[in-house]
Amino acid sequence: MAGNNYYHQCSKGIGRCVRITTHDGKVHTGIIDRVTSNKVYLRPIGGSRRNYGGFGLGYYRGGRGWGGGWGWAGAAWGFSLGLIAALVFIPFF
Repeated sequence: MAGNNYYHQCSKGIGRCVRITTHDGKVHTGIIDRVTSNKVYLRPIGGSRRNYGGFGLGYYRGGRGWGGGWGWAGAAWGFSLGLIAALVFIPFF
């Protein structure tokens, strides 16, 4: 039942910033990218230690050199609706 409630809340909040706390106590902050029948997908925002994008040395259109890229910043991380213990919409972001 709770998963169904979170589904409707997340569906209405696509594009909004949220903070999700899971039953294991982990806190995830991001922007709701999309929602399926059993998962919510968040695009991470600042404050994370993971390497989400930026600049780096790599291959760009067949050549090697510096280039800007979103890297993982464009990727959304999926969380099961059944694992959500708390969902809070953050008004400022």
